[in-house]
Amino acid sequence: MFTHFSRQNSQNCPMRSPFSTCFKTKFQRPGWDIWTICTSLIGLILSLPVLAIFSDLFGDTRAIWHHLATTVLGDYISNSLLLMLGVGIGTAVIGTSTAWLVTLCCFPGRRMFEWALLLPLAAPAYILAYTYTELFEYYGPIQTSLRGWFGWQSVDDYWFPTMRSLPGAIVMLTLVLYPYVYLLARSAFLSQSTSLLEASRSLGCSPWRGFWQVALPLARPAIATGISLALMETLNDFGTVEYFSVSTFTTGIYRTWFGMGDRLAASQLAALLLAFIFGLIVLEQVSRRRQGFYQTACQDLPRYQLLNWRAGLSIFACLLPIGLGFLVPAGVLVQLLVGLSDPTADSRADADFPSADRANPALVSAGGDQFWSFASHSLILALLTAAIAVALSVVLAYGQRLRPGLLNRWATRTATLGYAVPGAVIAVGVLVPLGKFDNALDAWSRASFGVGTGLLLSGTLVALVFAYLVRFLAVSFGAVVASLGAIKPHLDDAARSLGYGRLATLGKIHLPLMRSGLLTAAILVFVDVMKELPATLIVRPFNFDTLAIRVYNLASDERLAEAAAPALAIVAVGLLPVILLSWQMVWSKSKPA
Repeated sequence: MFTHFSRQNSQNCPMRSPFSTCFKTKFQRPGWDIWTICTSLIGLILSLPVLAIFSDLFGDTRAIWHHLATTVLGDYISNSLLLMLGVGIGTAVIGTSTAWLVTLCCFPGRRMFEWALLLPLAAPAYILAYTYTELFEYYGPIQTSLRGWFGWQSVDDYWFPTMRSLPGAIVMLTLVLYPYVYLLARSAFLSQSTSLLEASRSLGCSPWRGFWQVALPLARPAIATGISLALMETLNDFGTVEYFSVSTFTTGIYRTWFGMGDRLAASQLAALLLAFIFGLIVLEQVSRRRQGFYQTACQDLPRYQLLNWRAGLSIFACLLPIGLGFLVPAGVLVQLLVGLSDPTADSRADADFPSADRANPALVSAGGDQFWSFASHSLILALLTAAIAVALSVVLAYGQRLRPGLLNRWATRTATLGYAVPGAVIAVGVLVPLGKFDNALDAWSRASFGVGTGLLLSGTLVALVFAYLVRFLAVSFGAVVASLGAIKPHLDDAARSLGYGRLATLGKIHLPLMRSGLLTAAILVFVDVMKELPATLIVRPFNFDTLAIRVYNLASDERLAEAAAPALAIVAVGLLPVILLSWQMVWSKSKPA
């Protein structure tokens, strides 16, 4: 009976080889080999920061918690919830509407907007915060022009919205995070059944009614996933909310650790933020637990032809987020950079602030030298992290391919959990175990040899790269596992029949075929490391600043003109994944069905 059942399952899975039948894949014992050991170790090591956070939950911090509860804890909770609510609504509206317009409507410029709507992904939210503050502050060009036109003398003569506020932070984060919803919603709209859409038209549904009653419900799971990704990035943000003086959990963790000097309370705040994240993930999954959508789209989708004012309104709806999320900030940064290099260009700064040093040629030269130093630091960290992340992702993906059992599945899930965890939380979780290890090693060395070892890992590049790996391994793993999954198992069997072992098969068969996927994974991790601020700010070694840290420090000192060069560099690097995604979108449309 056992033999008969195993053969029957093998016949039902013709794509499987005799070496990995369906019965064995589902019921085989975990077994220990070098790949299983490696994946388990990687998952265990990368889960240490999260485990360290939860291990501090039971520490005695009643005094500091009483102080936090009576002063700022309420602001942390309310501001975080309001920020999530505002960004969730904003990204859903902009991402879904623009995705529907470029996918199911026809108007001038539609093909350009398909990829141009991804451009705001290149600019971190904190850079938008700095540039819009420069535009809309009291001495900025907008208010200065208004005072000149209407003869106003001071702020008492008129009202103007304040950028450094919770609504301002919501707008900044919405402008850079809506592409998450746009990408997934557009993919969902493209895969929708042509027959359903044509049936809705034959029943008299207008474009708006067809969108609301047919297209939108079918795309709901993808839209919910995109919103959840945007909300995770919202909780991870530090630069924007810190610059706008909005107290959230991320800023609270930083202030509790470095302002109050209480590591244990900072860890407990991080654990509370983790509860927010996990609750968000569970809520998103439960909300669509029993909903399934099965559809086929084997023909080109019928598009609604938009003319006259409808076409103009569609162009405006697509152009507005692109302009506000990318074109305007990039233009402001370029103008600031040009003004910094030209002593006569910034007459407003000289008139209002005679002692301003932004037009000092010597300062510009020194800033240029420092720029290359900060750029080299960012480049070293990004390249090193990308290389290690791709290597670990290959080990995890190949180990799961060889032994797709429960142990390897849990190891990979644990190793890639960090992408859902904010950078400030990961920073705290990294420093806690590394600090304990350094202290224990130093105590042992003093007791045994009378020589202290100091801090070998804490506050070093090792700790910073480790924090990046915990945060961004999921990014590279997703690209690697997708590339490896496209390789049919028959190639593995053919390589083994020729005498190749598992390692040789990986090196000579899989890696050459995965070249484009590995490059994609490396680019995505490289860009994320270049833009990461919270983890870098907390874990970085002393006197080892990156471009992101340089932009943050200069903006905090109100030296926005000097921050233009490193900010533009970060935006330019951020264009790499945008170009890659745009190319993939064009390629997927041009390939034959």
